[in-house]
Amino acid sequence: MSDLRGPYTYSSALGAGDCPAGAYRIDLVNGTSAWSDGLYQLHGYERGEVVPTIELILAHKHPDDRAHAEEILAKVRRHGGHFSIYHRIIDSHGRLHQVLCSGEGVLDEAGNVTALGGMTVDLTATLQRETELAAREAVERAFSTRSVIDQARGLVMGRLGVSSDEAFKLLIRFSSRANTKLSLVAAELVALANNSADSPKSPDSPKSRSSPAGPTSPAGQDRLDAALRALRDGKTDRRRPGPRS
Repeated sequence: MSDLRGPYTYSSALGAGDCPAGAYRIDLVNGTSAWSDGLYQLHGYERGEVVPTIELILAHKHPDDRAHAEEILAKVRRHGGHFSIYHRIIDSHGRLHQVLCSGEGVLDEAGNVTALGGMTVDLTATLQRETELAAREAVERAFSTRSVIDQARGLVMGRLGVSSDEAFKLLIRFSSRANTKLSLVAAELVALANNSADSPKSPDSPKSRSSPAGPTSPAGQDRLDAALRALRDGKTDRRRPGPRS
């Protein structure tokens, strides 16, 4: 059996940085295994420190993932076929790795599974980057949502002459009765206010010759006033606050 010292195992994942990977081959007839240098390193070893075996591979699986990995490998050993297992391993230094192990059952001429071969890719750094990116985006969305709600609250305070708490309660009440997210109610109210406050265009501009319902016409202001009255009175039988098409 080849000792898999070469060729190098190439791997790639989202984002820049390390994506360690290694290849393996397990001879089921004589019980020997071969690992590439990358697989040794992924498990926290250098070549020559340990003898690679299927038992050693399974010993490094996370306890919560080991039974499922053993079940899949047992099926491949019986029937052949390809497999792919996303799971966790713990290396010899106690570090946790999130890996994707893929491979196939190698058949002899009689159709018996005589070997397992494939590769394992360490996705830990990639998944960490994706998690951090998702967290940053969630924070940015939260700040954006809070900003538009604060703008709507200020608008309600100024137009209806109520306190900050009262304005927020009005927005919450309307959102609940209209079964619409608070951020959407706030965004549509702010959009109405922005449209009604647009600066008038020059007489020759296309917008100045638009229909009477255009953003610089009294109709825009009327819609904002109507939306604020609906908010104040808690009426949701009409369209929720927002610009009409």
